[in-house]
Amino acid sequence: MAEFAAGFADRFTPGCAAGRYAPSPSGDLHLGNLRTALLAWAFARSTGRRFLIRIEDLDRVRPGAEQRQLDDLAAIGVDWDGPVVRQSERLPIYQSAIDGLVAAGLTYECYCTRREIQQAATAPHGPMSAYPGTCRGLDAVARARLRDAGRPAALRLRASTAEFDVDDDLYGHYRGPVDDVVLRRADGVPAYNLTVVVDDAAQGVDQVVRGDDLLPSTPRQAYLATLLGLPVPRYIHVPLVLDAQGRRLAKRDGAVTLTDRRALGDTPEDVIAVLAASLGYRAASSSELLAGFDARQLPHEPWILDVKRLLQRSRCP
Repeated sequence: MAEFAAGFADRFTPGCAAGRYAPSPSGDLHLGNLRTALLAWAFARSTGRRFLIRIEDLDRVRPGAEQRQLDDLAAIGVDWDGPVVRQSERLPIYQSAIDGLVAAGLTYECYCTRREIQQAATAPHGPMSAYPGTCRGLDAVARARLRDAGRPAALRLRASTAEFDVDDDLYGHYRGPVDDVVLRRADGVPAYNLTVVVDDAAQGVDQVVRGDDLLPSTPRQAYLATLLGLPVPRYIHVPLVLDAQGRRLAKRDGAVTLTDRRALGDTPEDVIAVLAASLGYRAASSSELLAGFDARQLPHEPWILDVKRLLQRSRCP
C-alpha cells in the first residue's frame, strides 16, 4: 500500500494552496449555506489562498440548481478561481483510489441494507459505530450466496483503527470514531467520504471550512487520506444556523433562500448585512466583511435565525 500511496499522491500537481466550497446541486442554497460559503471564502482570501468551487453532483441533482447556486454565490460577492469542478467528471480518479485500496487488501464487500445497519447499530448492547462490521468476516461462500440472492454489494474500507485524531482551528483537538466507511455504493457510485478526500488533495485544498455537523466524520476522512498518502487539510468547522426551534435551518422555515428574500424586497446587500451581523460584523458587501475579517473573533455558538422576525423587518415601510 505504501508504494501505491506514494504513486497516487505523486499524480497530483495542484499548485498553490486553496480553500473551497462544495455544494450539492439538490436545491437552492439557504441562508445557512450562504453563510458557510461566505466564511469559507473569507478564510481563504484572508490567508492568501485560492478559492475554488466544486459541485458534488454524484447524488441527487435537480435541474437548474447548480446554476442558481453559482448565481447566488456571485450575488453575495463570493468569487472563485479557475473553472468550476464537477465530481461527475472525475470518476476515473476515484476508481484509481479504490483500485489501490482493493489491491492492498483494505476493502471488503458489504451486502447490508440501510435498515439492517440501523437496526444493528441501535440494538441493545449493540455496536456504537456507524457500521457494525456485519459483512467484514464473510467468506467466499457466503458472499456468493448473497450475490445469487440478488443482493447488490457496496465496497467498504477495512479500517485498522477505531479512532483517529484531527485538529480544528475553531474546536481544537478532536478524537473521533473511524469505522468501515463505504468507498463505493451498491449502485457503483463512489461514496462521499472517498471523493471528498481525493478531490481536496487533487485540487490543492489545504483549508476546509464547513459546517460543524460534519466534524464527526472528519476523523474517517483524515484516516483515509493517510492511507492514500494524501495530506490532511487544515479543518475549520463553523457553527450552523438553527431555526427558532433549535433545528438546522431548512426550506421548511420559510423565506430562507436568496430568491425568497429578493421576492420580499431584500437586496443581496441586505442579505450580506444579516449574515455579517450574525458573525459580529457590520458590512453590506463581501469586500467590507473581508477588510475586517478576524477568525479569532468568530462566534463558537450556532446562530439562531428567527425567520418570522426577518419577514417582519422586510415588510417594514
